[in-house]
Amino acid sequence: MKKVILAATIVAASVSASFAGGYSEPEVVAVPVVVEEGSSSSLGGSTALLLLGAVALAVALSND
Repeated sequence: MKKVILAATIVAASVSASFAGGYSEPEVVAVPVVVEEGSSSSLGGSTALLLLGAVALAVALSND
């Protein structure tokens, strides 16, 4: 009977020690995401159209 009580006491002591800290939720570290945006193709198209318009205006205004 003494061995059973001793075994129960050891099991009870080890169980309470294993749960002493409680549950701690793991921390999730978010990694920042960097998005590099390229140049817009519409800006290049607008510049080309303005340059073409300027050349056409210069040709139209010339008196040769």
